[in-house]
Amino acid sequence: MSKTRVSPTPETVSESKTEIQPPPMYKVILLNDDYTPMDFVVEVLQLFFRMDLEKATQVMLAVHYEGKGVCGIYTADIAETKVDQVNRYARKHEHPLLCTMEKA
Repeated sequence: MSKTRVSPTPETVSESKTEIQPPPMYKVILLNDDYTPMDFVVEVLQLFFRMDLEKATQVMLAVHYEGKGVCGIYTADIAETKVDQVNRYARKHEHPLLCTMEKA
């Protein structure tokens, strides 16, 4: 008995074209409150978001005057970690500063 090899034809081969989608991105946002000192907000922005003094001050002023400010845009895991770190740090220092995230 001989084995015959059959080459696939275009009709028998289904090409799966899987496009790789980039991961969803999330904005990390600081919300304004009436009690957290501005210098503490700047400290948080420098410590957790690696902003220089000028950029941290700009974001802090956006938080102060507009009610919220975007600290950065990250993948979900990184955004969740930063939100948690900032909220824990604020509570540790007895400030009501609130950090949240929303889909970008």
